[in-house]
Amino acid sequence: MWCFYNGQYVQTENLKISPFDHGFLYGLGVFETFRTYNGKTFLWDAHMARLQRALDAYHIVLPYTSAELRDVIMQLNEREGGTDGYFRLNVSAGEAGIGLAKTQYTEPNVIVFRKPLELPPRGTEKNATWLQTVRNTPEQAERFKSHHYANNIVARFEVPSLKEIEGFFVNDKGFVAEGITSNIFWAKDGTIYTPSLSTGILAGITRQHICTLVDVVEGEFTKEAVERADECFVTTSIQEIIPIRQLDDTTFLGNEGPIYQQVHAQYVASIQKELAR
Repeated sequence: MWCFYNGQYVQTENLKISPFDHGFLYGLGVFETFRTYNGKTFLWDAHMARLQRALDAYHIVLPYTSAELRDVIMQLNEREGGTDGYFRLNVSAGEAGIGLAKTQYTEPNVIVFRKPLELPPRGTEKNATWLQTVRNTPEQAERFKSHHYANNIVARFEVPSLKEIEGFFVNDKGFVAEGITSNIFWAKDGTIYTPSLSTGILAGITRQHICTLVDVVEGEFTKEAVERADECFVTTSIQEIIPIRQLDDTTFLGNEGPIYQQVHAQYVASIQKELAR
């Protein structure tokens, strides 16, 4: 499998990173995951803006422009036969030795991974379960998509298969937070709800986009608010909007839900509109 590594296109088996990279030693690295549609990225500027906020907070200097990285994505698709792919843009702080002497990281390791885009059909349902693992608090004011991922991994151990079941976090105050790999929405009596960023969740790109397409009430909610809902769905940049059929003992409308159908239809329309530009 081809990937981009610090300016070169290499096969993944040839990737090598120093153990003195602070992404390895101290978890100082960030990433974005996204996909292409007919060779084009969707919501690219939003992904890059979130990445840049994280890089600025961690004093990491990205040596490539947004346009250059977009060209990398197109090139990787071409090298894999011109099909669409699943991408992870990873920026690790780079070599800096043992210790915390660095105040700026000017030579990060930049890798763009690509793998085949293998997805279930739109509307495929999942179930969900409340996690025993509590959502940890972010390392800084805003949660970044960072190498600090142990909380998600410990939570993942609770579910037998992320393909079929999403785990739902609550935070240390007992408020609904997010999924292991997703943001959470639910609908009651025609109103759509989602946890606010104040709960410590990731500012998901798909979440953010949906909030521009439809009216959404953001806030701090208990588990009971979700369990009383008519519909529930989760969002990711790869699988878009996934209807939830069952949350433990609570059953929702799943892909038959009119709110889910409306929101997903508007989301797909927005993709088509952007790709047509």
